[in-house]
Amino acid sequence: MKTYIAYLRQSTVRQQISGLGIEVQRDIIHRHVKNESAILHEFVETETGKNNNRPILKEALKLCREHKSTLICAKLDRLSRNVAFTSRLLESDVDIVFCDFPQANRLVLHILSSIAEYEAGLISARTRAALQAKKERGAILGKPENLLKNLPRAISNSVATNHRKALDNGNNQRAAALIRIFRLSGKSYMQMAAELNEQGFRTSRGRSFQATQVKRLCERYGI
Repeated sequence: MKTYIAYLRQSTVRQQISGLGIEVQRDIIHRHVKNESAILHEFVETETGKNNNRPILKEALKLCREHKSTLICAKLDRLSRNVAFTSRLLESDVDIVFCDFPQANRLVLHILSSIAEYEAGLISARTRAALQAKKERGAILGKPENLLKNLPRAISNSVATNHRKALDNGNNQRAAALIRIFRLSGKSYMQMAAELNEQGFRTSRGRSFQATQVKRLCERYGI
């Protein structure tokens, strides 16, 4: 029987307190594996995706080698948002599978990890700009009472939404990035749909791509 070691990552202590990100990742992994007994162990790490110093991940990889198991992550960006770090892991002696792109080959995973790193940079830039704008308006940032105020209500109101978004496999932006590459090579909508399906992409409803969906993405993202 094929066995797995699950690796789950959350970026902040606040996520650790709420448990929102981890619960969604765990559910995605268990839905993918189906047979829970095949998951030998689960590792959870609280660390930014841009940091390459991951003691918990090292433990997970060590256990994979000992049991000849596959490392499984809910999403590619949960492993890392650093393209060089991800590339080294993909070329290592441990097999890795990502639930959002289970059939993707290494070339596509390298491209997607580059996109994840780019997205991380955008998120970081937007966050800094938003915090600076708040400071200029006189807001006091970082107070514990602000972080935890109404946390139970926030969890109750948002957990269902976060859960649904994660399970909906919202990879349209990444799919669109690959479509841009396909367009440069002159592929038709039907050919691009076939390429996306072959690499494990699914629509927001979990279905295979058709030429119509590819055309809509092209129109939405101005490709």
